[in-house]
Amino acid sequence: MADKVLVVEDDPNLRNTLKYNLEREGYGVVTAADGEAAIENARREKPDVIILDLMLPKMSGLEVCRVLRREMTVPILMLTAKTEETDKIIGLEIGADDYMTKPFSLRELLARVRAMLRRSRMVETAPPGDKTLLKINDLEIDLARHKVTRQGAALGLTPKEFDLLAFLARNRGFVFSREQLLEKVWGYDYAGNTRTVDVHVRWLRQKIEADPRQPRSLITIRGTGYKLEG
Repeated sequence: MADKVLVVEDDPNLRNTLKYNLEREGYGVVTAADGEAAIENARREKPDVIILDLMLPKMSGLEVCRVLRREMTVPILMLTAKTEETDKIIGLEIGADDYMTKPFSLRELLARVRAMLRRSRMVETAPPGDKTLLKINDLEIDLARHKVTRQGAALGLTPKEFDLLAFLARNRGFVFSREQLLEKVWGYDYAGNTRTVDVHVRWLRQKIEADPRQPRSLITIRGTGYKLEG
């Protein structure tokens, strides 16, 4: 059965272009031209990936992302014509997994969709000999069930937050640069702004650290990158 992509874009030319190219790649494609239709279609169609424009009629892409993230863990790729860093960061903080700024390369967009699907389809069992339950300080990371608890309480992580935490947990104590994390966790050679990693780290700390201002698990190594220790 083909993976299903929901394309939410109010520009009919771009919407049709994306639909055509995604269908050429073998995906099933559902479209929506405004925010309200996006939520309705996502609930009904249960897509495997959502491509979501930021600027939409009736309801903004940010609000759509906020609503959907409360209900489902589907990977979300946000599209924006804006160049302001703030809009991209807000989108990432409310649950988008990645963003692309218009105009963009269709080839790169398709690569990112493939990467998102690859990450979300990962077999939910650890490799032979690997632990499926990792304990780091007051965290328990269940790799098989994609669940994280802190002091027994379940944490609501987005798919990308879980991927980032799981990767660092499997490589506890090792320091990774932002570029390495983009390649390993996001699943492609990302040539853009590494702020994506910083935003996800900051948001992850809000959920896993007792005091995000003084983290004891997810540590910044100045001038290098990040590591998980404990």
